[in-house]
Amino acid sequence: RVLRPLDEESLRTIARNLRGAVEAVAIVFLFSFLNEGHERRAREVLREEGLRVPIAISSEVLPEMREYERACTTVLSAALQPLLDRYVRGLAKGLRERGLDAPLLLMQSSGGAADPEEALKRAACLVFSGPAGGVVGAHFVGQSLGLSELITLDMGGTSTDVSVIRGGEVALAAEREVAGWPVRLPTVDVHSVGAGGGSLTWLDRSGLLRVGPESAGAWPGPACYGRGGKRPTVTDAHLLLGYLPGDRPLPAGLQLHPDLAKEAVAPLAEALGLSWEAAAAGILRVAEAAMERAIRVMTVERGHDPRDFALLAFGGAGPLHAVALAQSLGIRRVVIPAYAGVLSALGLLVADLKHAHVRSFCAPLGEVDLARLNVILAEMKGQAEEALAREEVPPQRWKFQMAADLRYQGQGYELTVPLPRWPLGEEDREALAQAFHAAHRERYGFAVPEEPVELVALRLTAWGHTEKPELPELPRGGDLQAALLEVRPVFSPEGWQRCSVYRREKLFAGAEFSGPALVEGADSTAFIPRGARAFVHPQGHLLVEV
Repeated sequence: RVLRPLDEESLRTIARNLRGAVEAVAIVFLFSFLNEGHERRAREVLREEGLRVPIAISSEVLPEMREYERACTTVLSAALQPLLDRYVRGLAKGLRERGLDAPLLLMQSSGGAADPEEALKRAACLVFSGPAGGVVGAHFVGQSLGLSELITLDMGGTSTDVSVIRGGEVALAAEREVAGWPVRLPTVDVHSVGAGGGSLTWLDRSGLLRVGPESAGAWPGPACYGRGGKRPTVTDAHLLLGYLPGDRPLPAGLQLHPDLAKEAVAPLAEALGLSWEAAAAGILRVAEAAMERAIRVMTVERGHDPRDFALLAFGGAGPLHAVALAQSLGIRRVVIPAYAGVLSALGLLVADLKHAHVRSFCAPLGEVDLARLNVILAEMKGQAEEALAREEVPPQRWKFQMAADLRYQGQGYELTVPLPRWPLGEEDREALAQAFHAAHRERYGFAVPEEPVELVALRLTAWGHTEKPELPELPRGGDLQAALLEVRPVFSPEGWQRCSVYRREKLFAGAEFSGPALVEGADSTAFIPRGARAFVHPQGHLLVEV
């Protein structure tokens, strides 16, 4: 119901003032989550007045109540659209010029892929797509190994991202922050800490050693890269302690310089009154403490015992710390996947197409008109089917999940609960209420069954399942000595020790070896400490028993 007509003349004046002065526009009206008509007409008016920049409207980006979160998410989408539009057009042009006619898809923060036209309507949905790709890749590897309970650890150059897979399902968060602003779109639930290979180390005012969040970045990078970096990083500590080679290039061709790493760490060691070995070891311990806290946030603080999970570590640096973290947390099994350094890229390849639809619907659960709910769900399902059809996904590969956002009346937050079935029947009111009480008890430790439950929104998630690649298998049987590169000293908590270094690409299915050992691959290096034993899976994954 429209109470006040849209003031189109004022809009036309605004449009004329904006011409040539802005790169994008966000339109957010207070009640557009109930009726999107005015926002759509406002966009039409701006177009009629010659405004040719991207225009994001909140009823397309996030048709939910809570205007602040909706406005922030829409503004971010509008700000990203010009940049992403140029990027996607350039990418598509480059693919055509190279004769590649495969469909172009973009990874979303929710862990699913989408057609660029669909994704760019909600450009904010792409913000956390990199970490999401890593978790999807970890899920794919976990499925191939029959592991449904996983902690994923992605350590790259600037940060470490931790997520949890329970019951074979990737966990999602309803909201994340970007530079302090809320982004309320489904996102793979990841906890990040500023501890990566390029994280800078420093002393705070009290003289305590700190790692991150500032990073040396790819350029100039760690001091040992020889590109002008002077401050010590986690990678410099890795090199000084023998975890990375200093007398020959890395498999990717980069030559590291131990002398430059020592020059960078020396002032820190002097300030701490330690040897350079002890200072470098301290850098790694501080970084691992931050990673361990992140794992505890995602498990212990949510009522999960990390010992019930396997730890799957990837990224360029994750496999160097995985087993030590597992030992600290009591985790008995570590998985270091094949292609660990590029697992996020594998996640993009195996991701299903995914579309999320939401419709706000605020009413007491006991009084809501179920027939109306069923109509709304049917409309959402139809929209999802149209999107999947445009993406040429055959109907036999479609999957839909319907859910409701519920809360106790008066609460300021809600929980998403799957619908027991669709269409909904009268008996489903109580089933939904009981499911909400159970979810609330699991998440917050209590439930109030006598309190009325309120329906806040309906959600529909649609998947278009894609064909998955088959990872190549390694040859079975061989000589482990043929994979041995060298034996070199490595500094561990027990002091310097001789460590076997294996070339990952020369390992064979069924190979076994005990720590201390390093496994150098083209994209990452793994460390197997004393007391742990590694097994090589037929697909090249390292399975480590701690």
